[in-house]
Amino acid sequence: MALTDISIRQAKPQEKTYHLPDGSSLFLEVTPSGGKLWRYRFRFNGKAAVLALGKYPDVGLAEARNKAGEARKQLSEGINPAAQRKSDKLAAKLSAANTFRAIAEEWHAKERHEWSEQHAERVMTSLELHIFPFIGSSPIKDIKPLELLEVLRRVEKAGNLDTCKRLRQRCSSIFRLAILTGRCDSDPAAPLVGALKTPQAEHRKALNRDELPEFLHALKEMDSNRQTKLMMELMLHTFTRVGEMSMARWEEIDFGSKLWTIPPEHRKLTDISKKSAAPHLVPLSDHALAILRELQAISGGREHIFPNRNSPNRPMSPETLRRALHRMGFKGKADVHGFRSTASTILNEEGFNPDAIERQLAHVERNRVRAAYNRAEYMEERRRMMQWWSSYIAQQQGDNVVPVNFQRAG
Repeated sequence: MALTDISIRQAKPQEKTYHLPDGSSLFLEVTPSGGKLWRYRFRFNGKAAVLALGKYPDVGLAEARNKAGEARKQLSEGINPAAQRKSDKLAAKLSAANTFRAIAEEWHAKERHEWSEQHAERVMTSLELHIFPFIGSSPIKDIKPLELLEVLRRVEKAGNLDTCKRLRQRCSSIFRLAILTGRCDSDPAAPLVGALKTPQAEHRKALNRDELPEFLHALKEMDSNRQTKLMMELMLHTFTRVGEMSMARWEEIDFGSKLWTIPPEHRKLTDISKKSAAPHLVPLSDHALAILRELQAISGGREHIFPNRNSPNRPMSPETLRRALHRMGFKGKADVHGFRSTASTILNEEGFNPDAIERQLAHVERNRVRAAYNRAEYMEERRRMMQWWSSYIAQQQGDNVVPVNFQRAG
């Protein structure tokens, strides 16, 4: 006799599990704990088996009959419904693991040890805002270039060209991971380079040769804290990064060796690189040493060369120099970081060894093979170069100094 919803609801648990048949091998299993489970009994290749179809009332009578009907159809086609169920579950699990979002999270976890916590958070936030809502749940192997282009163009149309560029690069890295792990065959982000607008690079404002004397005169006349002026001068003479300068400590300066040793933790490196990187050595010219000796009279008893006036145990903020540039009338005309470009341009024009200049700038060699073999510090060459550079600055200030001819000095 076929079951009804009333008979199912009225079925009471007994001491032992019992079955209520519905016909055509479908039955309801009632357990001593009160559970009511749908089961379908079948034979495949001469072997008896039972297929679980769900729990009542989550699966109602009509749905249970439909599921039993699907199982009978599979049997008629020579398919084992129990084996097919396992296969479908595995496919669903693999599909969930192979979505763009799943692989993006895997890529993020793999790469984040190379990044700062803030950068890792920014990367994931950008994907959550701009990518995941549109293709996050899609199987990564099914995503086509046109589909990804449509997603990225949403960002482009909003005017966020830099973000769009970074998102394309991050998506490309995610697809490459999927290719390497056999979960897709191509990188649909790769061909989109020419289809997206290229953001215009905004270079740091740098002084040229003709502007340097005017800047130095303005620096000399600037009505400002003496420590701030000396910090600006030392930046010019060493063209280090402003963060390295603001964090500089007296223990890093060796007056006898005329050397400033910048520790890895103060350098512009990834967190992981800082753990193994060497310190950056900065040879100090006589002019730079004279500035440092004057600074000793101001802050020699403190840890930092440029202590913060309001919190003497902390270093001066790099923002101090930016504000000083504005007071000098160079807002939009010069940038503290631009001192590095100014020095690099003039030293290259004067014929100094480009490798020595790059080493002085602490730039990372992008060619990994070259970086592995070219670890020379060019120290003696850089000492002469930095002395020439300081003499050149002094000459532009109007001092009676003639820069050493580098070629003859070698």
